[in-house]
Amino acid sequence: MAGQAPWAGSDPYAAALRAGRGPLFLRRTDGWLLPLEVERWCAGADTVDLEVLDRCEGAVLDVGCGPGRLVAELAARGRTVLGIDVSEAAVAHTVRSGGQSLRRSVFEPLPGEGRWDTVLLMDGNVGIGGDPRALLARVAALLAPGGLLIAETARVDVDERAHVQLVDVTDGHASGSPFPWARIGTRALLDRAAAGGWRTVAQWTSGDRPFVALRSDRSASSSAEPPNSTAVISSQRAR
Repeated sequence: MAGQAPWAGSDPYAAALRAGRGPLFLRRTDGWLLPLEVERWCAGADTVDLEVLDRCEGAVLDVGCGPGRLVAELAARGRTVLGIDVSEAAVAHTVRSGGQSLRRSVFEPLPGEGRWDTVLLMDGNVGIGGDPRALLARVAALLAPGGLLIAETARVDVDERAHVQLVDVTDGHASGSPFPWARIGTRALLDRAAAGGWRTVAQWTSGDRPFVALRSDRSASSSAEPPNSTAVISSQRAR
């Protein structure tokens, strides 16, 4: 999971990834805590993850890849895949796991823009930037015409914006300035997606984790160039 730059240099997050465990939380300004599932992220892809990866098409971009379990699994399958994350520790962990990753925000220039076949927003990353509408528009620009977005939504019916900090509750240390985040459930995300020109392909729950699959209706004429897996691969080398 990755937010924007405010936690990019977070020592608690880097330490948790090195240890493979938390506890870590996102803390709202009113004190409410959202637990981060560090242990699950640092483990291999589980059965729920594998179901998601089986739905992926073509070249895959994992936005907010964290320690890279999904990137590593897709790479092991021989798939074209790139992870991006604002955390240097997360990128390093992904590379050690056998995947390719860049330290980059989704809102910065990225390799293969307009040519990715699938974009993943897993582990709450639909909240990146605190504005799901803006994130959906950015993902549409990253995807090839008709490309697929798979997003993991909140487990409750919620549609909220907040400013949060990354917190290690064992010592009460909060890292960096508050940054914008969002939590959005399936119904709210589908409403926003429809308003943004997305078509719903599927929605499902596996375990207790809800997902949606959306298809970009961006036409080929609006793309600067057609999908080109070779071009995507050649631009994936991490900085």
